[in-house]
Amino acid sequence: MKKDKLYFLTFLSIAVIFLLIASIASQYFIRVSANQLIEVQVESSKREANEVARFIDFQLSSGIKKEDVVKNIQKIISDSNRDTWFISVFNWGGKEVCHPDITKVGQKVTSNQTLLESLKEKNNSEDLYDLLVKRKSTSKEKNAFEIIHISPINNSDLIVAANVNINSIHAQMGTLKRNFYLIFLIMGVLVIILSFVAVRIIGSAYEKQLELKNSNLATEVINLSKLNTDLVSYREKVVEVAEETTVEESSTEIARKRILTYVRNELVPIPIKDIAYVYTENTITYVVCFDGKRSTTNTSLDDMHNNLDATLFFRANRQFIISIAAIDKIIKYGKSQLKILLQSKTSEEIIISKNKAAEFKQWLNI
Repeated sequence: MKKDKLYFLTFLSIAVIFLLIASIASQYFIRVSANQLIEVQVESSKREANEVARFIDFQLSSGIKKEDVVKNIQKIISDSNRDTWFISVFNWGGKEVCHPDITKVGQKVTSNQTLLESLKEKNNSEDLYDLLVKRKSTSKEKNAFEIIHISPINNSDLIVAANVNINSIHAQMGTLKRNFYLIFLIMGVLVIILSFVAVRIIGSAYEKQLELKNSNLATEVINLSKLNTDLVSYREKVVEVAEETTVEESSTEIARKRILTYVRNELVPIPIKDIAYVYTENTITYVVCFDGKRSTTNTSLDDMHNNLDATLFFRANRQFIISIAAIDKIIKYGKSQLKILLQSKTSEEIIISKNKAAEFKQWLNI
């Protein structure tokens, strides 16, 4: 259940982050694309208006009558498409002289003068986007036309105008926005799903590693628990054997139950059952009892090990011989090594090497 909740939160986080980035990036890309599209169309319309103005000027300069020139221009633009951009001609009085919609001829030009002046002053793509796309048309007509550029004809009262259908521009920009939103939606779905799958795969692999480590750790804990259980069982067995031993033993046996040690210049016999551990330091062999009392002996550690009961004492390493009854805990140490913690009155820590660990475990199972 926790994993499912974690995966859900991961999915939700990726989705929120992508939506935040997409909301900012989409507006930027839409604006840049719209600017480029409008700029190309505006420049094309301006160029067309200027060429028509030069053509009319050439005809008038060639002696062709103004009325004939106007009729010819009207014939040419009558079939032009008024859905987006088109050319018209009006006079200084503000009346349409030539227009693709012949019903407009003779009517007053209704274009926004403020827009025209703004376009003259601001002739970059970003300003065109703000002026044309963001401008809300107040006209109730289906087609709201605006003049975006004028080209006066020399020695004449005629002016060639480049017109734009504002509603058509809005429709183009709406289509552009829908296409961008669709692209970002598809990208978002793919990015979110692929990211979620990648997180799931990586998370599963990491979980398997953790489970493997936990399994190995659990196995080691079980082995150590079994080892400590064997230690307790063996200690109880030793106590039972000691209690069942008869008090009446031969003098030879009594001798083997004790060793002779020294405390300074005083000879002190110590029962073997009271010995917790024996160790050597600076070529001196020390005997430590369960009560913490320490004495020395002239016997080497090797001889001591040979004289002690192998079922009760173990040679842990070159320095220590330990009693089964003195062991408190067995802990895993390093790589396949064991650390022996003795009882509270003896704070020594004894390390059993990897090579002797198997022998120690076998000794406990005797």
